[in-house]
Amino acid sequence: MACTLKISQFLGRCLVSTPKYVAPASSGVLQNRQFSTENRVKVAKPVVELDGDEMTRIIWQNIKEKLIFPYVDVECLYYDLGLPYRDQTDDQVTIDSAHAIKKHSVGIKCATITPDEQRVEEFNLKKMWLSPNGTIRNILGGTVFREPILCNNIPRLVPGWTEAIVIGRHAHGDQYKATDFVVPGAGTAELIFRDAKGEEKMKIFDFKDGGVVMGMYNTDESIRGFAHSCFQYALMKKWPLYMSTKNTILKRYDGRFKDIFEEIFQADYVKQFDDAKIWYEHRLIDDMVAQCLKSSGGFVWACKNYDGDVQSDIVAQGYGSLGLMTSVLVVPDGKTVEAEAAHGTVTRHYREHQKGNPTSTNPIASIFAWTKGLEHRAKLDDNPDLAKFCQTLENACVQTVENGLMTKDLAGCIHGLKNVTPEHYLYTMDFLQAIAEQLEKMSNSAPLVQTSGNNTLVDKTIHCMGSCA
Repeated sequence: MACTLKISQFLGRCLVSTPKYVAPASSGVLQNRQFSTENRVKVAKPVVELDGDEMTRIIWQNIKEKLIFPYVDVECLYYDLGLPYRDQTDDQVTIDSAHAIKKHSVGIKCATITPDEQRVEEFNLKKMWLSPNGTIRNILGGTVFREPILCNNIPRLVPGWTEAIVIGRHAHGDQYKATDFVVPGAGTAELIFRDAKGEEKMKIFDFKDGGVVMGMYNTDESIRGFAHSCFQYALMKKWPLYMSTKNTILKRYDGRFKDIFEEIFQADYVKQFDDAKIWYEHRLIDDMVAQCLKSSGGFVWACKNYDGDVQSDIVAQGYGSLGLMTSVLVVPDGKTVEAEAAHGTVTRHYREHQKGNPTSTNPIASIFAWTKGLEHRAKLDDNPDLAKFCQTLENACVQTVENGLMTKDLAGCIHGLKNVTPEHYLYTMDFLQAIAEQLEKMSNSAPLVQTSGNNTLVDKTIHCMGSCA
């Protein structure tokens, strides 16, 4: 079967087909924990769950067991994007997961390893696989929006940022799909475009010795999708939108981004922005960086792919921590979303975990991956109960930190890492438990505990080895 089912006695809705893959030995599918069916929020349609690597994979499992499944009755189509299984399937599992998100409109992703030479050796990989995030983004298209999670007691490196700054990163092309080349010696590099009418050549440089060359691209279709996503997101937030390029230097390349944004704004969004009393403006990237630091926040910043990669980390640190940053990929159709944590797999903590040592790893961004994904499911399905749960869980995370209960990274923001002592922070699982207790308090009901008798439900996780129907 293409799906391994963990399913209640009254549920039987997975279509089966010929398997593509054998299930990994350690699949991460939930155990047969039984929860009361009473009061759980019912979710009519499934979400696509993408598991990850290292410390975040361990935290991911605990988030589901402590904070999601006790409150939400949702079917998860599970894809194991852990590096060993990506290698086992020649990365086909990543491609299949992206197409599943396309079909079901909601993806919720754990952090994953992008292998380098060291990881290839460590995992004995067949090859250096591409970034799973890059693969998924290139299939789905769209824009990655990153927004900080604000806690009143976490100091900001930029104190003037009293409101959030949302970075909209174009998730296609440019350096991330570039072809680069080490020039071995003297010679001429040319850029050639060939179509049915013939070819056009442009000389790049006459090399007198070795050097490097790179060719990169983007498409009008992708830039248009980027523009629509950014305008729509700004309208949703009711915040102004700024778009930054270096069109004074890259007159044609960056100029194309500027022109397409302006064309779409004038054709489709001027009145909507006027009605919302917000505005759109293009700025040079260097000017925008300076203005950003001087601002109080409260705007959406549309960045090209590389700019967004860099600026999102700068903004995250400016608000206190990468562990307090949401990341949502929004596809231009307005229907499809993939939510994930904005940080990596926390390898250093995982090494300590492997030694049997406790860690103080911040799970908040991974929790918000679940809430942002489920919140979009609620929007698509018109499910106010699910939307309310997502907001309550987010508030529980923030309130727990503001109550003085936090992980070591956040304690370091307050006290300075060199001054942090054990009484300032909780270990990972203790912090998750503190959030669970705060969630119970704020939701005005106990989490649904294990019961006996007929009033039970086995967690609904469908393990997809190929494509889940």
